[in-house]
Amino acid sequence: MSKPASVAINSIDNDKSVVITGSSSGIGRACAIHLDRLGFKVFAGVRRKEDAEFLQSESSDRMTPVLLDVTDGASISAAFKLVEELSRDGLYGLVNNAGISLGGPLELVPVSDIRKVFDVNVVGMMAVTRQFIPLIRKAGGRVVNIGSAYGYFAVPGQSSYVASKHAAEGLTDSLRLEFSPFNVPVSIVEPGVVETEIWDKATDTYEDRCNFKDKDILELYSPLLELAKKKISQRKGVEPGEVAKTVEHALTTKKPKHRYVVGRDAKIAALMKRLIPARLLDTLVLSAVKTGK
Repeated sequence: MSKPASVAINSIDNDKSVVITGSSSGIGRACAIHLDRLGFKVFAGVRRKEDAEFLQSESSDRMTPVLLDVTDGASISAAFKLVEELSRDGLYGLVNNAGISLGGPLELVPVSDIRKVFDVNVVGMMAVTRQFIPLIRKAGGRVVNIGSAYGYFAVPGQSSYVASKHAAEGLTDSLRLEFSPFNVPVSIVEPGVVETEIWDKATDTYEDRCNFKDKDILELYSPLLELAKKKISQRKGVEPGEVAKTVEHALTTKKPKHRYVVGRDAKIAALMKRLIPARLLDTLVLSAVKTGK
């Protein structure tokens, strides 16, 4: 497959390096390809050789896939050394995108799965940022975290995932203050439903929950599980490219926003959270679960 021509824009220096975690698919892949075509020197974190080869086939010679597991300290250190060697002026941007989903009510979710989702979605984000901040500070760069509408709008049946995304919100706010003396902006992108492979994994997760051995306990959560399966099958989300364009804005605008809400559903959720009292909002959400809407 031939590589597409680069479409660099004048405001972006081809030496501006950006690291993107979780670039194997979905939002991360869309960001890697989009930023490469804008002229950035992209270091795309992937887990498999096949994903690296795909990115190279779709991008310019500036694209550098990097084997990166955000839960492995040695992997993070190796990626840092490579970026440090190839980007002597520092790192202009870090896009913390790597993440996994975990559906199911808390009582049905193994603690080992909860630890895993936090290890990737929270600790991984912190570990990568901690490693790369010297290079970001050197370049006067920026950090963009990929969060979720679930980071500010809680729903039942997603407690572990929601908690991890709430943590990403708090981390972003705290880092924004910590890095302010270095003039390093920190933003978070909060998409609603995005059409990525993560939904196929979500379907598998809910099927696993429906096979929970204790049928009496499972029955207690059947309305939640059925609604979740329905919502997954009927989902209508934005394309990953829309999120990539938002990441572009966060990286290139003179004054990036603290938060970027992406998608109609996410914007509605943000408006409801801001305008509706907590007790009434809880009632509305629970009513949706009971009626299956």
